[in-house]
Amino acid sequence: MGLLQAFRLSVSAMLAKKLRSFLTMLGVIIGVFSVVALISLGQGATSLVTEQVQAIGSNLIVVNITGRGARSGLTLEEALALASRPGVSAVAPMLSGQATYKYQAQNISASLSGVTPDYNAVRNHNIAYGRSLVAADLDHRQEVAVLGSEVAQELFGRENPLGANIRINGNAFTVIGVLEEKGDGIGESNDNRVLIPLTTAQRLLRNMNISTIYIQAESPESVDRAVVSVEASLKQIFRDEDAFGVFNQADLLSTVNQITGTLTLMLGGIAAISLLVGGIGIMNIMLVSVTERTREIGICKALGAKKKDILYQFLIESAVISGTGGLIGLMLGQLAATLVNRFSDFPTAVTFQVAVLALAFSVGVGIFFGIWPANKAADLNPVEALRAQ
Repeated sequence: MGLLQAFRLSVSAMLAKKLRSFLTMLGVIIGVFSVVALISLGQGATSLVTEQVQAIGSNLIVVNITGRGARSGLTLEEALALASRPGVSAVAPMLSGQATYKYQAQNISASLSGVTPDYNAVRNHNIAYGRSLVAADLDHRQEVAVLGSEVAQELFGRENPLGANIRINGNAFTVIGVLEEKGDGIGESNDNRVLIPLTTAQRLLRNMNISTIYIQAESPESVDRAVVSVEASLKQIFRDEDAFGVFNQADLLSTVNQITGTLTLMLGGIAAISLLVGGIGIMNIMLVSVTERTREIGICKALGAKKKDILYQFLIESAVISGTGGLIGLMLGQLAATLVNRFSDFPTAVTFQVAVLALAFSVGVGIFFGIWPANKAADLNPVEALRAQ
């Protein structure tokens, strides 16, 4: 018996008992669907976070100051002095807080960031219209503001905000610009914020300590050199390595990829358990099928079928059932990923590698759990099989 003939007989046997075949492959369908859906979600999460990390700036280094003892941050002068360190191209210290914003009858709450003129360049922010902050705004503690796109929309709608006066925590500020829409970043919204001069923010928030500094290295090759030189300066200031943390994009991406990769494997492994349960269901049904077709097996052997022919027949039948279930599960997983993409901003996709792996694993499960029933069928004595009722 050739493999093609065995495949045709397997399909005929599956179609002869459609309901039982469907119920048998249901576990495989659920298993493959779960694996494909969860892996695509995990890969989507990795892609989303990677984009967010890359969007925060080029050759970016982030300094977080926790402080020790009486010192809980840097002064503006100390932060700006880091620009002279080897490998450093630009420095953008930031002072953050929450604030309320009022324009006419509109009242909202959003993030407030006190920044320097280099902030937009370091963080890859662009001005949609108007102007950005300049050195004179810091020197004279000007009460001017650059609005994030979301804040501008909520406060002004379609009205042009340039030159308008808004109140930030009750203080009058003049709108001088609006940022281009950028989307969410790591743990923050880039659009639901307002930028004001850092010196003005120190007075408004009553906080002189700077605890966050964004640093741009001269080139990708100089990032490590810049990190070392910045760490050396901070050690001289704080005398304690635990008082600050210095991170670069490579560190963030590596950490994120490790977390999302581990999570994806864990979720995929959990989902694969249902696929194994489906394989056990296939084995049970194939054992029942061997019992039901004992006389048929005896006739085949009496007509000259060899042991390997019977073995191949039942293995292929088991593989066809599990493979069909895997294909249905894969299509459902692709449908789920498409729906998530259409109705949300979360990027999901079933890659070719995932599809091939899911189908191969489902067929492999069918073959593995079909070995015992196939051997049992192949080992039947033809004389005893012909006597079976």
